[in-house]
Amino acid sequence: MADRPYTVLSCGMSLDGYLDSASGERLVLSNRADLDRVDAVRATCDAILVGAATVRNDDPRLTVRAARRRTARVARGRTPSPIKVTVTGSGDLDPRTRFFTHGGGTKLVYAASAAATACSNLHSVATVVDAGATVTMRWLSEDLHARGVRRLMVEGGGHVHTQFLTDDLADELHLVVAPFFVGDSQAVRFVADGAFPFHAGRRARLAQVRQLGDVVLLRYGLSDRFTQVEPDRDGDGGPPAESVGQ
Repeated sequence: MADRPYTVLSCGMSLDGYLDSASGERLVLSNRADLDRVDAVRATCDAILVGAATVRNDDPRLTVRAARRRTARVARGRTPSPIKVTVTGSGDLDPRTRFFTHGGGTKLVYAASAAATACSNLHSVATVVDAGATVTMRWLSEDLHARGVRRLMVEGGGHVHTQFLTDDLADELHLVVAPFFVGDSQAVRFVADGAFPFHAGRRARLAQVRQLGDVVLLRYGLSDRFTQVEPDRDGDGGPPAESVGQ
């Protein structure tokens, strides 16, 4: 198998497993302490990936927010924020979204061949990669590795997380649980149906549990590349410190 980046899946969900509501309004699952933790993890990564639906619906910046973390990255010869990556099957992306307009640096759009021409309006703000008839996360991961990405953070949404998990491409999972229910089966779940490598007969390794205000972080090791370390909580993007949770 070709090389791929060390891949961290990061997700927040409700107590009943939903990423968002069905109302069209963005559902706030995290809190300030957890957002700072996510920022620290971002600072350790070479690239951040989200699906096109997340770009359209959430309009994320996907940048390292803390100035000290950006400064530390630059001091180590890196860009202030990681490369931004998205994937689309339709090409329906607006170049005015914050994914493209905030943070500078490289933006990569992996598009199915049929959608690549629809991305012509993105060529001034991103590199569009024709990923073939159907974009697969394995091919995308190998292409990112060839571009120098050694540590990848995947921040959703559910369809993208499902593909990484069912194709056994994730090395660790950061799952944050918010203290409320959505209670609407029309809402978006953490993952869709699929054949997952972890099931009742093969349990994922729970490496850490940490309370962050009113949410809880569950950190799972999903591959033999997983190590019992976490990003420096100071968040400067430096060497990770040993995890204190089991």
